[in-house]
Amino acid sequence: MPKISVEIPGELLDDLDEHVGDDGKFVNRSDAVRASIRKTLDLLDEIDARHDRLDSVEDGGDGASDE
Repeated sequence: MPKISVEIPGELLDDLDEHVGDDGKFVNRSDAVRASIRKTLDLLDEIDARHDRLDSVEDGGDGASDE
């Protein structure tokens, strides 16, 4: 699994840490960040679907039109 490095404001990290650990929903920060990214991407897909902007698998998914 690739690793990335990001800068996160302290107040955001403090809020994140409240949800991590034995009493939190997430095992560790990485788990929380991955879940957040997945959730955000799902929401963006829903928005794109409502606006007919999703690329279908049939067209190769590159957004290019055959017209």
